[in-house]
Amino acid sequence: MRSTPTGRQLRLGAELRKLRERAGLSATEAGQLIGAKQSQISNMEAGRAGVSAQRIQALACQYDCSDKALIAALTDMTTDRKRGWWEEYREILPSPLLDLAELEHHAMALRSAVTARIPGLLQTLDHAREIFRQAVTELSPPDVEHRLSFRIKRQAVLYGERPKPYQALIHEAALHMKVGGRATSRQQLQHLLDMSEREHITLRAIMFEVGAYPGSGQSIYYASGPVQQLDTVHLDQSHGLTFLDAEAQLHKYRSLFQRLETVALAPDKTQDLIAQIIRDL
Repeated sequence: MRSTPTGRQLRLGAELRKLRERAGLSATEAGQLIGAKQSQISNMEAGRAGVSAQRIQALACQYDCSDKALIAALTDMTTDRKRGWWEEYREILPSPLLDLAELEHHAMALRSAVTARIPGLLQTLDHAREIFRQAVTELSPPDVEHRLSFRIKRQAVLYGERPKPYQALIHEAALHMKVGGRATSRQQLQHLLDMSEREHITLRAIMFEVGAYPGSGQSIYYASGPVQQLDTVHLDQSHGLTFLDAEAQLHKYRSLFQRLETVALAPDKTQDLIAQIIRDL
């Protein structure tokens, strides 16, 4: 029995609960159908107990779920039992940060929209260090370095043989902020230009002249799963990290990104804007 299930284990359990509830069954009734106790069903749905691929198939059958793609995706979630690199930080950093790294690792594609900062996956070492030094809850020098090394390791999803497709929508304000001084800012902006040249990365700016726009003031991160039902929204707020996966919430944020794309600069125009800001520094 797990005492501290990971975000992925919790999500698998939550999806099993959704399937059961759509079938109109109680945990007791579901257990009776597959020869299990009510407590076993509850523990699986809470992420506290492991679930085999065979049990996923049996539950899907009893729940009359005919979505083969979803069943296959849920089955895949039971087969990857290797410890990820983020587990090295289990006793060092808050669990939601580890859940974020796990989410990125398994995502099919990533999208972010930010107003007042450069997205974490695109931050340079010096830029990120300054951001952590200015955290709402003051961090000790060792904590800053732990978070810094963790963030740099997270960025590995953008490199390698099969990097994640990534789209970043960044407000012009974030591009003008001189985080860490002129030299650090120039280095950060050049890094954005270099990364935007990669085929799997799309960078688009939202200009000041747009004025108010959908989702302004929020920092939104959208991770696409193998099927749309397994997408996840991540909100980074001063009180902590929030993960959303309800169907209505996912639809809301998918629509929000579509609306943001209608007001954002094209990628080539965004590159021109960044290059001009570098020249003006």
